[in-house]
Amino acid sequence: MNRTEWGAKLLRTRWFVRAPIGVFRARLGFLFGGRLLLLEHTGRSSGRPRYVVLETVARQAPSRVIIASGFGSRAQWYRNLAADPSCRVSIGARHRAPAVARTLTSGESETVLAEYKRAHPAAYRELSGVIEQAIGATIDEVPLVELTLT
Repeated sequence: MNRTEWGAKLLRTRWFVRAPIGVFRARLGFLFGGRLLLLEHTGRSSGRPRYVVLETVARQAPSRVIIASGFGSRAQWYRNLAADPSCRVSIGARHRAPAVARTLTSGESETVLAEYKRAHPAAYRELSGVIEQAIGATIDEVPLVELTLT
C-alpha cells in the first residue's frame, strides 16, 4: 500500500480523524502551528454541537482561513455549515473564536488552489492523490470554505 492509499484509508478511519479534537479542547491547538483547526458547528438535524479537525489550505489574514471539504459536498460538516454558517474556530492560540462560513466561488477556489499549488507543490500532489483515492475527485473539484473569525 503506497502513501496515497494509506492517507485515504486514514481519512476514513474515525478514531484517527477524531484524535486531535482532545488536543484542541485542552487548549493545545497551538501545537499544530495553525496548520490544523478545530471547527465547531451545529448539527443541521440535531441542533447539537459537532466537532471536526481540518487542515487549512490558506490563511490570507489572521481572521480569514480557507479549508477544503475533502469529501466534497457530502461531508457532514460542510452540509451543517450550509444550513447554518455560524460556527466557532480554534486555531493556533485562538480558542473557540466565533466565525462565519462561506463557500468560495469556483473562480475564488481556482485562485486559492493555484497559490497553494505554487507554494506547496509536493503537498498539493499528495493531497490531491489522497482526495482522489478517497472520493474519486481531485482537489480542484472539492468545495473550498472561507471561515471569517470575528
